Order: sequence, then C-alpha cells, then structure tokens
Amino acid sequence: MQKETITILGCGWLGLPLAQAFVSAGYPVKGSTTREENLETLRDAGIEPYLVRLDPEVSGEDITDFLQSDILVVNIPPARRDDIVEYHIEQFSSLIDALGQSTVRSVLLVSSTSVFPARNREVTEEDAVEPDSLSGQALLLVEEMLMQESGFQTTVLRFGGLVGYDRNPAKYLEALTEVTNPDQPMNLIHRDDCVKIISEIIRLQQWGEIFNACSPVHPLRREYYGRAADLAGVPQLPLAESAEPAPFKLVNSDKLVSALHYSFLHPDPIAQQG
Repeated sequence: MQKETITILGCGWLGLPLAQAFVSAGYPVKGSTTREENLETLRDAGIEPYLVRLDPEVSGEDITDFLQSDILVVNIPPARRDDIVEYHIEQFSSLIDALGQSTVRSVLLVSSTSVFPARNREVTEEDAVEPDSLSGQALLLVEEMLMQESGFQTTVLRFGGLVGYDRNPAKYLEALTEVTNPDQPMNLIHRDDCVKIISEIIRLQQWGEIFNACSPVHPLRREYYGRAADLAGVPQLPLAESAEPAPFKLVNSDKLVSALHYSFLHPDPIAQQG
C-alpha cells in the first residue's frame, strides 16, 4: 500500500531529522530549505528538495509541486523582528492561500509553549490565553487561523524548549555569568521525542487536535545548569538573586500521553545530559 506523501516546510535542526525518519519509514518526503547550499543535503538524505521562502509571501521553485502532498508539517518559528506578530500572520495568510490550491488535507503545525502566560501554576491546552511574549502572541494567532480552515484539518503541537545533541546546556555555560531565575522550573523536550511524537500523530491520524508536548520532569534552572557544570568539569555558576521569585508555568502533556499511549524517550532533561 502506497504511504501518504509528507511535505515538511522547514528542514532545519528539527525538520531534517524528522524528514529522515519518515524516509526511513518508507514515506515519500518533500522538504524545504531557504538556502541553496542545503538542497544537496536534503537530496542525499532521500528527501525531494525545494527552495521555499515565506518573506512574507510564499515564494520559490514550483510551490504547486511542493504542496502536491497529503500531509504538510509546518516548522517555521516566528521571525525575530519588530513586527513579529503582523509578519507571522502575513506569512501564514499566504501559506493558507497556497494550500487552497493544493492536495494537502492534513496540516501539523509545530508551535510552542510560549503561547502560555506564566501564571505560577500547571497549564493544559485550554490555558493558552494572553501570551506574555510577542512570539507567543504570533503563534497563538496562527494556531487559530489554521484550526479555523475547513479545506484541511490541522493538529497543533506545542513543544517546550528543544534540547538534545548540540543543544546541550554545557555548550552555553561559557556565555553565562550567572543562572538567572534559579528556582524557576523548566519545560523542555528532547529532539528524539519531538520526532517520535510527530511520527505517532501521523501514524495514528490524530487530526483536529491541540497537544502540549514537554518532558514530564521539570527541573529547576539551578539543577539543570548545575548538572551541566558538573558534567563539563567546570565551576558552578553563581545563582542570581532577585527580590521576588520569577513567574513560571508547568506545562502538562497528559492529553498527548493519553491519546498516543506515549512514553517519553527522555522523560528527565537532567538525566538525558549524561
């Protein structure tokens, strides 16, 4: 039986290994990059490569063929710019227009837990209101845009901070002078889990849903960077002092665990450091 064709918009740090996992599983995969020098990397990995940009209009080589697919995974974070909210909305307005002329019937949006405000408590999928950051505001608006479309079904996946491989806290210790907000719990997820979760959503056809996706263990910042310093054999960073505790949120992923019968590959971000 022919497997569905999957298009991945954004084959970067997460998108490339995701595409490789789908190729290994026997899916026909199309993938995009914004840099010509990366096209050969995608081709060598068995991915049909396309040069695609959203700046903010969708542009590139043969967008129609790129979106001649069953499933689209969108993995493009909001650009860091002054008009971040307006620009991200324009990007997705253009993408939605292009999808209207495509064969795509299912969209998976890689979003972020930045859609949740820090209210000093646990948050579930329904608690995404009035994000603290502009990037969170942009993502929440784009989530709503896609979920309202009737021409395709959308699942939103809100990842915590992405870690693993070269995104190891030891790598950043030299650039830090102290651990800010040392008693603030962290919401993190390993890239291996991100790839497996997306794969499971597609395998199980979990469309029209919104899922949080964070490791179930939420280490304090002092614990996370303290362990990194121990492993790197360097002195512990001083802990920043503040008059009041920093606001926090504990992202709950129980809905995803239940729907996918999912067991995290790396449930504890500290343990996965080594």
